[in-house]
Amino acid sequence: MRIGEVLQAKSSREVVTISPEAGVRELIARLAEHNVGALIVSGDGVSVDGIVSERDVVRHLHADGTVINNTVRAIMTEVVETCDEDTPVEELMKTMTEHRIRHVPVVRDGRLTGIISIGDVVKHRIDQLEFERDQLDSYVHQT
Repeated sequence: MRIGEVLQAKSSREVVTISPEAGVRELIARLAEHNVGALIVSGDGVSVDGIVSERDVVRHLHADGTVINNTVRAIMTEVVETCDEDTPVEELMKTMTEHRIRHVPVVRDGRLTGIISIGDVVKHRIDQLEFERDQLDSYVHQT
C-alpha cells in the first residue's frame, strides 16, 4: 500500500501550517486548537521550511525557560524527512522508526499535499490486519 491511499482514508486532509516568524505562544495555541502534535513550518503555506512539534517545545523549555518568548524559527527542525504519495507505507514506517519521528510531510513537486502521523500509520496497519483476519475467517467458515 502507498501513502496516497493512507491520506485518502484520513477523516481530514487539512495540513495546519505556521509561519517561522510566529511566536511559540501562537504555536502552542494552534497545537491545542487543532489537537495535533506537530505543525509544518511554512512561510507560504505550500513549501516545507521545517517542522515543529510538542517535543521541540518541551526540549527547549527544559534548556531555556524563556522559550515561550521565542519564535518558531528558533525551535523548529529545519531538516525534514518527507515522502510522496507513491511512497510505500512500509518504507515510511522504517523511516519513522530510524529517525525517531512521528510526523512526515507529504510533498508533490515541492508542494505540501498532506501529513502522515505515526497514528495514521498504526490505524492503517490495524485496518489491514482486521481485513486479512476477516478474509481468513470467511474462508475457514465457508460451507
